[in-house]
Amino acid sequence: MKLRMQLLMGGMLVVIAGSLYAQSAGDYPTRQIRMILPFGPGGASDFVGRIIATPLSQSLGQQVIVDYRAGAAGNIGMEVAARAAPDGYTIFLGNVGTLAINPHMYRSLKIDPLKDFAPVTLVVDVPGALVVHPSLPVKSAKELVTFAKARPGQLNFGSAGPGSINRLDMEIFMKLNGMNMVHVPYKGGAGQAVTGIVSGEVVSMFVTLSSAVGFIKDNRLRALGIVAPQRIAAVQNVPTMAEQGFAQMTSGSWQGVLVPTGTPRAVVDRLFREVQKVLALPDTKERLDRGGVSVLVSKSPEEFATFMRVQSGRWGTVVREANIIAD
Repeated sequence: MKLRMQLLMGGMLVVIAGSLYAQSAGDYPTRQIRMILPFGPGGASDFVGRIIATPLSQSLGQQVIVDYRAGAAGNIGMEVAARAAPDGYTIFLGNVGTLAINPHMYRSLKIDPLKDFAPVTLVVDVPGALVVHPSLPVKSAKELVTFAKARPGQLNFGSAGPGSINRLDMEIFMKLNGMNMVHVPYKGGAGQAVTGIVSGEVVSMFVTLSSAVGFIKDNRLRALGIVAPQRIAAVQNVPTMAEQGFAQMTSGSWQGVLVPTGTPRAVVDRLFREVQKVLALPDTKERLDRGGVSVLVSKSPEEFATFMRVQSGRWGTVVREANIIAD
């Protein structure tokens, strides 16, 4: 009899908890939401995050504030987001670097993005660009190869950090073409790295196009090639790397929205719908397009989870083959 009463009470508690959960998920959101960006202002994450935050605030009926948590190639912001309460009031704008590259490069990383986040949806693909300081006497990617090979160890290149996709792109490019240039990593993301090349501290780099497109149009940087399958309307005159014979250099830097693991599925589904709605707005698409950024959404949170696993495997292989360990 006592056991039956315990089972009955346990069942009632489950029903009550389920009812409260459904009510809570149905009311979401009831207060301000923060969107953690793992890099500082001026980079691709900042560009995309600020464009998404305003219409998402309007769509959800609560303010979405951008929270910059830069440092350690994005790991600081990623850890803060992963350890936040799983209630939907902290969302993370991650990218290929934080989610697929860093776990293989940083042995001190305390979280596993594949386990500690619940994916919501991909949001954009950000093409990369090979750029140089205008003082460098090269006008194409092939000319840069010739110029650098004649000066081994004399030229440098910047990146958004030791584990950034910008750094890996250049490592791959140098390995394929027998080049030797000195790596200069910057803290805080692509914004500071772009400032470095515009000022002439470094003379070359791969960079997310959205971070550099304004400087390219103002002739303060020279774009030699686009890292994408096809040309980008924002810089239509710049050929792709593949057009110039570098077929391996076609992969851009994707970004996606995630929440901490344990976030109620109803909240994940609500965010999935609202983010997709925002990305379908003509004004959002136009603003992203002007920065050379393409909307890239997932069909479901599960599809994004599968995409992340595939990308993690791919970039893990690249890191191992390049033998790059950041700490």
